[in-house]
Amino acid sequence: MSLAPHIDEILARARADLRMGLPVVLTGQGGAILAASAETLPPERLSDLRAMGGAPVVAITARRAETLKARAYDGDVARVLIPDDADCGWIRSVADPADDLNAPMKGPLASQRDGDARLHRIAIALAKSARLLPAVVAVPIEGAAALAASHGLTLIDGDRAEPLLGERSPLAEVVSARLPMEVSEQGRLHIFRPEDGGEEHYAIEIGRPDRTRPVLARLHSACFTGDLMGSLKCDCGPQLRAALHQMGEEGAGVLLYLNQEGRGIGLANKMRAYSLQDQGFDTVEANHRLGFEDDERDFRLGADILKEMGFSAVRLLTNNPAKIAMMERNGIAVTERVPLKVGETAHNRAYLATKARKSGHLL
Repeated sequence: MSLAPHIDEILARARADLRMGLPVVLTGQGGAILAASAETLPPERLSDLRAMGGAPVVAITARRAETLKARAYDGDVARVLIPDDADCGWIRSVADPADDLNAPMKGPLASQRDGDARLHRIAIALAKSARLLPAVVAVPIEGAAALAASHGLTLIDGDRAEPLLGERSPLAEVVSARLPMEVSEQGRLHIFRPEDGGEEHYAIEIGRPDRTRPVLARLHSACFTGDLMGSLKCDCGPQLRAALHQMGEEGAGVLLYLNQEGRGIGLANKMRAYSLQDQGFDTVEANHRLGFEDDERDFRLGADILKEMGFSAVRLLTNNPAKIAMMERNGIAVTERVPLKVGETAHNRAYLATKARKSGHLL
């Protein structure tokens, strides 16, 4: 018997550590690093990292490096050397583009060329999964296990962690209960929880859909601003309500409410992207300046939930061809694309045009 945490439980602990400004220890064949979130690292811990003796770097994605004109010698990652006189404010200015236009010259920035960046890449992926900016402060260390034990730090085996960070965690239904709604009194809410301790996802079932026939379905990513606050900057709220209304009219359907706010970057980063849009950048450009890809969501979750509920084919309410392709690749047949063109306003017209031009949405 062992009460020791499994690797997915260790990663869940590490995400919480990074969000609180605590560093974690990553080990691998290339050595070991002490890594902390560039967003949450406090000054006293920066001093502690410098005291380790190695040359600290800010590891950022190639997307962010391109904005800063920093060399990404490692392909998708740049390891920017931290000057001796740099403080936490300087580090955050490398990670966060909020003041890029006010202070465009942050360098010249020197990037590290030698050594293996694999552990830095893993640390960035971990920060992303914690819904933090994709930037970490890292310093090479010796005696990783002893260091972690003596300071109570989370120790992560990079070889075991790397494949998990690129995969979705298995989902299991926790509970379901009857939920009468405005669109249908025959509603039922299903709660699905991932094994890795991440966000739960929901399935709203309308009526009693026949599992042997294609069900009217929608994959809807959580949007606090649009779904709850009535934001005019996106079309999410109108799409949510229109999809539920159509399911209620037909008497059957399944809406999957996936907790992937802001195209999978989290609400805080989404608000950072909004601030960049106010500076004149479109939604894709804003994501890139933050260090993210166009869309960080994983729609395979939707296919997993549908299969868990017994569905194998859908009539999909969507304007996004990528969702159709994903469903087909993951064992869910899409027999029909049902357009969902609602919610255009003067505030989101340019946003919708960008989704059509750069992301292939059928608008």
